[in-house]
Amino acid sequence: MAVDVLVETVIDRPLAEVSAFAGDPSNAPRWYANIRSVEWRTAPPLLVGSRFAFVAHFLGRRLAYVYEVTEHVPGTRLVMETDGRPFPMRTTYTWEPAGAGGTRMTLANSGRPTGFAAVGAGVMARAMRAATTKDLARLKRLLESERSGA
Repeated sequence: MAVDVLVETVIDRPLAEVSAFAGDPSNAPRWYANIRSVEWRTAPPLLVGSRFAFVAHFLGRRLAYVYEVTEHVPGTRLVMETDGRPFPMRTTYTWEPAGAGGTRMTLANSGRPTGFAAVGAGVMARAMRAATTKDLARLKRLLESERSGA
């Protein structure tokens, strides 16, 4: 069973600011509640072929995985794919103008759990949707509060 989760939000900040912040893996621990750390495996800046390792906690488990950037159109789209552990996953960010100076951001995760993880794919998809929705809300609060100086 495939896991496909897509969430979106509108952030009241300019597209260039949102995409630069959200598209920088070094910032992930600031807005993803479950990501504990990130380590660049290739030197910045972010380019197709860039690799970085994440350590996260999800559904009570420690997860360590490596992403590789497979597509990068600055300010528009970022696609990253894991190395297959704990299961193959593709994460896609998109950004587009929204309203007067705002940005619509989408965050999609798709993959096909294997082995034991496949048994709980439905539960995993629901948990991923809930977590990703909260993460985008956290990103929105963070970026909008920086603008207001809060």
